[in-house]
Amino acid sequence: MNARVTPPANAQAVSESKLRPAPAPAVETPAPAAEAQAAPARKGGARRVALMAGVPLLLLAGGGWFWLSGGRYEETDNAYVQQSKLSLSADVSGRVSQVMVHDNEIVKAGDVLFVIDPQPFQIALSQSEAALASARVNVEQLKVSVGTAQAQLKAAEDTLAIRQASFDRTTSLVNQGVNANSSLDDSRLELQQANSAVDLANQQMAAATAALAGNAEIPTDDHPMVQAALAAVEQAQRNLTKTTVVAPAGGIVSNVSSLNVGQFIAAGAMIAALVETDDTWIQANFKETQLAELKVGQPVEVRLDAYGEPLHGTVDSFGAATGSEFALIPAQNATGNWVKVVQRVPVRIALSDASSETLRTGMSATVTVDTGRSTLDKLRGQ
Repeated sequence: MNARVTPPANAQAVSESKLRPAPAPAVETPAPAAEAQAAPARKGGARRVALMAGVPLLLLAGGGWFWLSGGRYEETDNAYVQQSKLSLSADVSGRVSQVMVHDNEIVKAGDVLFVIDPQPFQIALSQSEAALASARVNVEQLKVSVGTAQAQLKAAEDTLAIRQASFDRTTSLVNQGVNANSSLDDSRLELQQANSAVDLANQQMAAATAALAGNAEIPTDDHPMVQAALAAVEQAQRNLTKTTVVAPAGGIVSNVSSLNVGQFIAAGAMIAALVETDDTWIQANFKETQLAELKVGQPVEVRLDAYGEPLHGTVDSFGAATGSEFALIPAQNATGNWVKVVQRVPVRIALSDASSETLRTGMSATVTVDTGRSTLDKLRGQ
């Protein structure tokens, strides 16, 4: 009996699986989280590009605006405080008898600084007054001389009239044959002597009148001799007054330490200095390329290196020439090694709130002038 053999099902399945190709592995689909990470990456790149393009544009726009809105202020740090400086000296020579001030003392106009020994000048004044009195006496004597000359002239003229009448009578008698001709000679001689006496009296009268400046009635003090004596008295009085040296203006006295009692000083010699603190200004040396927009009256801000608070003022005036033109030894630019250098012109700044107690001449300052026109205004032609 034949038995039917059936292969097992599992074996058949294994053999079929060996004969069929293996299936491809399954591909997993991306998760939503990965897609979310890719999107910010793309956005960050766009932001980077925008920043790289935008920052230069912003800088360019800011620089352009700064340039267009700038140019309104002209500034220089080549500026210094200026105050008038006076050289103190005596108008007369002599020895110092008193010194009333010391170095760096604040004085007012008219304050006594020092005194020169006045005794020699008092003696000179007494001598000049005596000379004046003598001149007045001399003029009075000249007036008396004129009166004497007038009297002499009158007497000579009267004598001449008598001699003339006698000569006329003698001539008549001689012509009639009553007198001899010799008697006529005597009358003629007497007449000539009388004429000579009148001429001499006229000369004396003219001399006496000339001594009175041609005017016999001239007032005594109007005579040139008296006028000269009066001038000498005035000069002596002035010299005596000038022995007391006073401050010509208010300010600060310096260099007085070299002035001592008993020291002889010559007239006109500098013995001290006075800085006028009441008259203070700023001298700002602007470049010549900065002067186009500067005008008188423009507001100015001044900052001193010594103090923090700014001062205010206005442009007062411009120098007549550059600073090099006023130098003791001006630059010679005609040589072969000439190099062009921007010149500076001094500009005077009048301060509106200057303090005489804090400012000192020579202090450094920074000056800023408000021209009122920016670069944009200049481009617009405003």
